[in-house]
Amino acid sequence: MIIEESGLSELAKALEIERKRQKLSREEAASVCGVSASFIRDAESAPQNCSLGKLVRLISGLGLSLDLVALPHAQALGQRTARVGGRPDFGVSDDRLVNAKGEPS
Repeated sequence: MIIEESGLSELAKALEIERKRQKLSREEAASVCGVSASFIRDAESAPQNCSLGKLVRLISGLGLSLDLVALPHAQALGQRTARVGGRPDFGVSDDRLVNAKGEPS
């Protein structure tokens, strides 16, 4: 998956607009979202340097969502996680599967 930098500047602007729309300071938003105020400053100015996990925390903490569309291999990914006989099919033969205790299933 390729995320272009032009999309990151749009993300940065959207984060700032939403934070301000909710009338939250960076410190208040940081407290709500579980990140630091300096992280929010960075996310609003240079998201390409930010941790994806923290960006997701900020996005969801502000009540936003991030949708990925038109993934070229979506069908292939879907096939890899298809369900077979009521359980996910991870592409491993049944004789190699183990349960949570590490015992053969």
